[in-house]
Amino acid sequence: MTPRLKEKYLNEVVAALQAKFSYKTVMQVPRLTKIIVNKGIGMAVSDKKLVDVGVDELTTITGQKAVATKAKKSVANFKLREGMPIGAKVTLRGDRMYEFLDRLISIALPRVRDFKGISDKSFDGRGNYSLGVKEQIIFPEISIDKVSKITGMDITFVTNAPNDEEAFELLKALGMPFTKPEQVL
Repeated sequence: MTPRLKEKYLNEVVAALQAKFSYKTVMQVPRLTKIIVNKGIGMAVSDKKLVDVGVDELTTITGQKAVATKAKKSVANFKLREGMPIGAKVTLRGDRMYEFLDRLISIALPRVRDFKGISDKSFDGRGNYSLGVKEQIIFPEISIDKVSKITGMDITFVTNAPNDEEAFELLKALGMPFTKPEQVL
């Protein structure tokens, strides 16, 4: 069974983007290549079990095994040594990527307190978009009773779009709830 958003991309989004940007071939239409969910755990320097909790939470949220990330450099002020586990990340591709995006758009983001949409300013210039989530409890897979500490995470959407405008149109067509620009009076 193919994910709902993948079918939407193939049946609706490709045709809409091809008409808007007048691509010569379907292969020029930008597509989402991967979603990276990253969670930095600063308190892991003093308590190693927090990394395991973070890995378990990301695994539960995404449906794919997360890996612990290690520090690349030693920082004396933070009591951090090179090679110490300091976070967790997971990279989603294919059907799992579309399933996660569908759950993020339709279930998790509307659960954010005072949600008015996400900013359209977080593009990197190469067609990739990053989004910060302040609380992991917006995902229904996480039980509030079992959470010891509320932490956030960064979600990066990697596309093969050549610029930010085409990536924005792709994500908007997939259903990302971007904020409406302010009306100038």
